[in-house]
Amino acid sequence: MSWIVLIISGLFEAVWAVALGASEGFTRLVPTVVFAVGLLLSMAGLAWAMKEIPTGTAYAVWVGIGASLAVAYGMVFGGETFSVVKVLLMIGLVGCIVGLKAVS
Repeated sequence: MSWIVLIISGLFEAVWAVALGASEGFTRLVPTVVFAVGLLLSMAGLAWAMKEIPTGTAYAVWVGIGASLAVAYGMVFGGETFSVVKVLLMIGLVGCIVGLKAVS
């Protein structure tokens, strides 16, 4: 169950990261609220998952999921340039996340 919560927390990390950018320095209300809720859910889930998953592993997985999804979102919707190299690096990152789960 901790791994499921950690994965969901990683999804919320991507949500708050994207919302933070959209908030334009906390000057836009809706993205700012989405940021705050996403941050709260993400951190709460990470903290809960870390009761059973070692800190280093949990944090690396959480950041990896959030970073990969934030970059993917940026390439699809946010005007970030698409490149094969970025996609390959994200695949490598996801592979490392799976590897951390496999050895835990």
